[in-house]
Amino acid sequence: MNIKINGQQRNIEKKEIPVSELLVIERVKNLDTVAVQVNGAFVKKERFLATLLKDGDEVEFVYFMGGGESEIV
Repeated sequence: MNIKINGQQRNIEKKEIPVSELLVIERVKNLDTVAVQVNGAFVKKERFLATLLKDGDEVEFVYFMGGGESEIV
């Protein structure tokens, strides 16, 4: 199947895969800081295993980073 991941076209040699498997394939290590969108809709973490990706889907990994204070001098 062909899917787009963060704007890049990718070929996965399966008909369907769950979001959780894609995270393994893409070597996403820190699941606490990533959100996943499929075709523009956020997928809840508890739905990663149940949400199947199919040919033509568009997936975005959105990483959340903590920030600190910034000082203007």
